[in-house]
Amino acid sequence: MNKSFTMINIVAGLGENKNIIQASKELEDIKDLSISLVESEDGLIEAFKNPEVHATLRGSLKASKIINSIKTIKADSKINRTTYINTAGDKRFTKEYEFLLAPVGIDEGKNTEEKIELAIQAANFIQYLGKKPKIAILAEGRKDDLGRSERIDKSLKSSEDLYEKLIDSFDGLENFDNDSEDISRNYSIKNYYILLEQAIEDGFNIILADDGIFGNIMFRTLVLLDKWPSYGAVTLGIDEIYIDTSRDQTVEGYKRSLELAYNLAKLKVND
Repeated sequence: MNKSFTMINIVAGLGENKNIIQASKELEDIKDLSISLVESEDGLIEAFKNPEVHATLRGSLKASKIINSIKTIKADSKINRTTYINTAGDKRFTKEYEFLLAPVGIDEGKNTEEKIELAIQAANFIQYLGKKPKIAILAEGRKDDLGRSERIDKSLKSSEDLYEKLIDSFDGLENFDNDSEDISRNYSIKNYYILLEQAIEDGFNIILADDGIFGNIMFRTLVLLDKWPSYGAVTLGIDEIYIDTSRDQTVEGYKRSLELAYNLAKLKVND
């Protein structure tokens, strides 16, 4: 007797970039996955509201109308985005490593409060995946660069303030263990200042940029120039699964995003 299964329904947007069509075709051998394409932002928004759709993907449609509509629909939620990068399965990388990079929108992460909210949401997401959240805070200089300029001083002090406030915030969260010694806690937070390379070497899985401008530059450097495998931007703060993708993505890039949407939907269905 065949074991019954839930068909995972994903709806993705089809704009001028047709790579999403080929990406969808390359996943046709997954028996419990159904991918539908819509050619308008309104069509994708309707799919987002449809409870029979397990996940939606921006694909190659324009972003602003979609995300603004989602924020209106989910007006009671605080919505943020974070890019999900995972080297597993990529032959160019000798070590498997996954992490969230945020903020990545140039108008995001403008102050300490926004970054605290984003860090908590990202930590909840990593914990939901069954992993230990490890948050790396970044700044615009090394710790001993204090005094080199007012801008650097402001960034360094801001990162240290964020570190202290994050420690206090996590102390009040029930889903994180705050009674154990640091080495055995189910999360960790460290200020790496400007040392992004050290945070990556240490395997921290949440990279918190100084602001959305620097996060966007890091995204473009790692993903667009250095070809680190991005799976798209996960939308945090809502129960629905919405993956934001670039209109200029490759077939392989869209395929990765569809796979992420599928895996998150499977996790949610089986939760």
